[in-house]
Amino acid sequence: MRNYENYRDLIIVLTQKEMKVRYKNSVFGYFWSVGHPLALAFVYFVAFKVIMKIQMEDYSLFLIAGLFPWQWFATSVNASPVVFVGNASIIKKVNFPRSVIPLTTVLQDMIHFLLSIPVIVLFLFMYHKSPSLSWLYGIPLLLALQLLLTYGVSLAVSSVSLFFRDFERLINIFITFLFYFTPIFYPETMVPEEYRHLLYANPLTPLMISWRELFLTGHLEAASLLATLFYGVIAFVGGYLVYKKLSWKFAEVL
Repeated sequence: MRNYENYRDLIIVLTQKEMKVRYKNSVFGYFWSVGHPLALAFVYFVAFKVIMKIQMEDYSLFLIAGLFPWQWFATSVNASPVVFVGNASIIKKVNFPRSVIPLTTVLQDMIHFLLSIPVIVLFLFMYHKSPSLSWLYGIPLLLALQLLLTYGVSLAVSSVSLFFRDFERLINIFITFLFYFTPIFYPETMVPEEYRHLLYANPLTPLMISWRELFLTGHLEAASLLATLFYGVIAFVGGYLVYKKLSWKFAEVL
């Protein structure tokens, strides 16, 4: 029990540190967090709704509902290649589970995502909609699933990046590809049916669809939740195994 409390306190302290570092000397800290996905939503709205005339009602709301949870995943994974290097001084001085460091980065981005939900609520009201009571259990459930998936990927990426510094550039390219193969600015129904199964081979697809359905309709599909849980467990187990395989060499490269 004592170890659990120490572990919890360590996570809280490190997460607070990451938050302070991120917003140090930043006047518009919170607004930068929501500004990036809002800017992307504006670009895609102009490109696909105004210019290409995509036939979809409430397209702005559709974009916002997918871009905010995507931003959490993308920001955490893109930051993971440098989290161990950035905390080298702490790692060398204090003995604690190194796996906590990528977790605090993911938790920090999760907090930013939670703080962006009022923006989604505002857009709902703009389109004469309102939050559903299912948010009370749906949001915590999807938070847990995305945390599991994102942390697993981030743990693996941060561990490998210590030994292959070019991995950071590869991850940035990979995240860009993954974004366009995830139904965020387009519905999955636009993908030809014979290729739709390939879309669901993407671990982010069922998760992003679940977030969008929860925000827009208040519904959650069991199949998407189970698929997300499956991908999350695979990512977490895989990430932890990679970390355990490489962690004993961290001191040599930091």
